[in-house]
Amino acid sequence: MLESQVAETTSTVVEPTRRDFLFIATGAAAAVGAATVVWPFIQSMTPDAATVAAGAPVEVDLSPIAEGQIVKVFWRGKLIFIRNRTPAEIKAAEDVNVASLRDPQPDSARVKPGHAQWLIVYGNCTHLGCVPLGHQGAYEGWFCPCHGSVFDTSGRVRGGPAPINLPIPPYTFTSDTKITIGQEATA
Repeated sequence: MLESQVAETTSTVVEPTRRDFLFIATGAAAAVGAATVVWPFIQSMTPDAATVAAGAPVEVDLSPIAEGQIVKVFWRGKLIFIRNRTPAEIKAAEDVNVASLRDPQPDSARVKPGHAQWLIVYGNCTHLGCVPLGHQGAYEGWFCPCHGSVFDTSGRVRGGPAPINLPIPPYTFTSDTKITIGQEATA
């Protein structure tokens, strides 16, 4: 009796037929065809290279940035420093004799009115484009390790070969705790 049970179980295994193969192959071809049709619609939702290169504005939440901290973000492929200045850094930057600077610019011209604690500048040295180190140098602003340029807490050049201050990107405050880099305030 054992032999007949074994014969019955082995005879119930069914090999796939040509029809099964054709059914699976047709289903796979339909899936590939559907993906081919849907893919251009999905791709059309992503920005093209020209849009990315143009640099859509970037929104930055300032609330997690502690006083005295410098945060780095990128906009249009360029490094941006966002510094939450302390009251002592603000006072020191405001008290500088502007006439003694290589690129004379008062602190008030480098920050937005009512937001003196926030300094937003491009993060590349104006000499040869190296990335300066924050909280460094004689003025505790930035120090460029490549050639020794020194910037104060307002991003103004105070020594070394850099010819001008760290540039300020276009930005606007959308609230007290958010900025949009790449967008100027509308009048």
